[in-house]
Amino acid sequence: MSGIAKNEARAVKNSQVEMTEVVLPQYANVLGTVFGGQIMSWIDICAAVSAQRHSRCPVVTASFDSVHFIEPIKQGQVVILKGQVNAVFKTSMEVGVIVFAESPFTGERRKAVRAYCTFVALDAHGSPRGIPDLIIESEEEKRRHLEATERRRIRLLNRKLEVKHAYKNG
Repeated sequence: MSGIAKNEARAVKNSQVEMTEVVLPQYANVLGTVFGGQIMSWIDICAAVSAQRHSRCPVVTASFDSVHFIEPIKQGQVVILKGQVNAVFKTSMEVGVIVFAESPFTGERRKAVRAYCTFVALDAHGSPRGIPDLIIESEEEKRRHLEATERRRIRLLNRKLEVKHAYKNG
């Protein structure tokens, strides 16, 4: 695993991504709202670009820690996805993505989805590699970092419990 020098640390703002999509008929269900799976696909792309911007190497999705569908997004609306790296660990990072639905006629935006994804950085051989530290510059970034660290702690604890359960019942 290759190490990364501390001077290669990068600010959160360097990982920020904004994507725009339009909810076309093929993305909508019989109720005229976008499929959840389509939203998740867009989130995955947005988060991957953010993770690559930070790590400057190939990344793979390790997990979707949570996806909260807050409001439906309707056919014809504009979807705006905003992602950024919240926290960096040894070979992985958490990326937060917020999805907004925008009326194309009024410009009104409302938060529709919130998601947290974990990505692993890969070296040239497809093995996990170290990634640059994250420079935290604001109170909001500090809050996001602390919350991401807690989500990671819970995720790792759950993984241990799942392995223990599988071994016991296996």
